[in-house]
Amino acid sequence: MISDRKLEHLLLCTHSDVEYHKKTGFKDVELVHKALPEVNQEEIDLSTSLLGKKLDAPLIITAITGGHPASEVVNQKLARVAGKLNIGLGLGSQRAAVENPELESTYTVARQEAPEALIIGNIGAPQMELSQKAAEMMDLDALAIHLNPLQEAIQPEGDVDSRGYLENIQETVKNTSIPVIAKETGAGISGNDAQLLENAGIKAIDVAGAGGTSWAAVETHRSQDKSMGELYWDWGITTAASTVEVSQSVGIPVISSGGIRNGLEAVKALALGADAVGMALPVLKASYQGEKILQDFFHNFINQMKVAMFLVGASNLEELQNTDLVIQGKTREWLQERGYDTKIYARRSSL
Repeated sequence: MISDRKLEHLLLCTHSDVEYHKKTGFKDVELVHKALPEVNQEEIDLSTSLLGKKLDAPLIITAITGGHPASEVVNQKLARVAGKLNIGLGLGSQRAAVENPELESTYTVARQEAPEALIIGNIGAPQMELSQKAAEMMDLDALAIHLNPLQEAIQPEGDVDSRGYLENIQETVKNTSIPVIAKETGAGISGNDAQLLENAGIKAIDVAGAGGTSWAAVETHRSQDKSMGELYWDWGITTAASTVEVSQSVGIPVISSGGIRNGLEAVKALALGADAVGMALPVLKASYQGEKILQDFFHNFINQMKVAMFLVGASNLEELQNTDLVIQGKTREWLQERGYDTKIYARRSSL
């Protein structure tokens, strides 16, 4: 049943309307243009380190798939491109393969195709007792615990008893030999929850904010009763707001994902304080067009990032996080009401 659901999710994400109607909030973020950038665009350095691995660009293909025979070829293509470009790759939930070892190859193919890449495993918060087996399945660099209360609430077969999650995360961190990260699945993470996760020993947080794929939308398509999913289709903290909340609240690496669709949005997320940027849906769609199209997608994306960095005079990621930006509109209203300082971004380079 789980394996069939994996395939159903893949097909729905590829062919159906599953994205948030509300936006990521990045349109409210304006980078301050520099007429005198004093930077050579061709020498801009996007390299960084995350979870002990050096990346040539701060990009992660966030958890997409695994657990169905049809997903093996998808992970194979994703891994090949991640290996060639030296970017990160997240796997879909490994629960299916833990419970049915015949499906392990749909995940292990990633390490086979990308022996040096940053690869992040995945297990759901309701199945944390399976985390050690998931970590042992293959040579992973980190294990993500995905938090998906919205999806569970809308999913016909969802697990809606979340009592003890934080305690279980603490135990998982203690008993897992690789770094454990926390990842939402599209509804964002607040600064308050981020602090709880950091205190529990989590080593990085992927905010996965609202604005990209809505798992309430995905489950709406699966459910006979559409009313609940339609009501909560746009539930969540936008990616821009969540990125600010989490980056201002914790001292561990922050991954910004959720509806990021171009290099300019990625640079905005990094300038807001993210250490890396994740994408799933556009990568999945590009992968179905072939490995070359997928590789071209990332080359174009990286070039877009370099143009944005050139225009703000940032030759590397450290300089980018000290460049000026202005937060406007609903994102500023949200953050100010929540007690976050939006003015600190506006004149950083003059301090």
